[in-house]
Parts: sequence; C-alpha cells; structure tokens
Amino acid sequence: MTPQVKYLPASERRAVTVDTVIELAAEQNPDSITTAAIAQRMGLTQGAVFRHFPNKDAILQAVMEWVAERLLFLVDKAARAAPSPLAALEAMFMAHVNFIIKHPGIPRILFGELQHADETIPKRIVQTLTHQYRERLHRLIEKGKANKELDANLDREAAAFLFIGMIQGLVMQSLLAGDVGRISHDAPRVFAIFRQGIRSTR
Repeated sequence: MTPQVKYLPASERRAVTVDTVIELAAEQNPDSITTAAIAQRMGLTQGAVFRHFPNKDAILQAVMEWVAERLLFLVDKAARAAPSPLAALEAMFMAHVNFIIKHPGIPRILFGELQHADETIPKRIVQTLTHQYRERLHRLIEKGKANKELDANLDREAAAFLFIGMIQGLVMQSLLAGDVGRISHDAPRVFAIFRQGIRSTR
C-alpha cells in the first residue's frame, strides 16, 4: 500500500481498509487476519486503523456491507441491460462470476461467516443479501414465464436455489483447484446446462 494512505480523508481510509481486508482474504484464511496485519499492509499503525473502526468485527461488518451493496449494484446493472428475462439471468450470472474473479477473497470471507454457529452482524448481512438476491431471481423468472420464454411449470424457488448453488459450486471448485481464474472458463458451460433446463420448449 502506498504511503499516501496516511493522508486520506476518513471515508477513503475506511474504503481502503475494506479493500485491504479483501486482498488479505485472497491470500490467507480470513479468520487469521489480524488488525496488525491490516495496518501493516496499509502502512499504518493499529492505532490509526482503530480511529476508524473500534474493532475487527466492525471492519468485517464494513466489508460485508460493501460486498452486498456492490454485488447487488452489478447484477442489477447487468440485468437492466439485457433484452429478455433469460438473457438477464445469464447477465446476472456472469456479472456475479466476474465479481468473484476480481475479488477472490470475498467468497472466503462469506463462507467463513456462514460457518459461525452464533448470529453476528456480518452473518445477518450475508443472509439479507441472499434473500434480496433470490427476490431478484424470482422476479426475472416470473417475467420469463409470463412471456413464455421460460417453462410455465418452472419452480422459481428451486431455480433460484440452483442458480446460486451453481455459483457456489464454481467457487468451491476454484478454491479446491487453487485457481479462481478457472471460473471464467467453467461458468458459461454451467449456465448453458441451466438455460437448457429452464427455458420453454414450446
């Protein structure tokens, strides 16, 4: 991190802290990231970090809020630009995949939060994000059924779960292979099978 981070305004310092955590999560277990490591990567003291965040949990909460806001913005933008509901689903899928490729630390953080048995603010943010994401999928699926682009008998709940599950599966395979870039190769082929299963045959 460049020394200029020491002189950033508070809002920008917070944003750089979020970016730093995501970068570190791509390199190591997110649970092992310390405030000392965050400060060192930013070229700051821990005290400087704590002036903007009272503790590590507050930093993680800011990371989750940024992820939720940014991901929903990107998938909404992709869907709006698509010419049909089915095309919008594919655009959302690829926008989500590209977001993960650009920020490989994010799925590590998300999976880590969801494994916690206790209820935390970051975990609730992830749960809310998933709910809002599924609602978007439901609306598109219903539009596709209405215009006869998608199978009229398509179970929207199951289709939405499968859509999200495909992305999670791609991420898991990339983590096992140690190569997040493989997602860009596998994603179009995976979505092609999904498309074949949900589109109308009439």
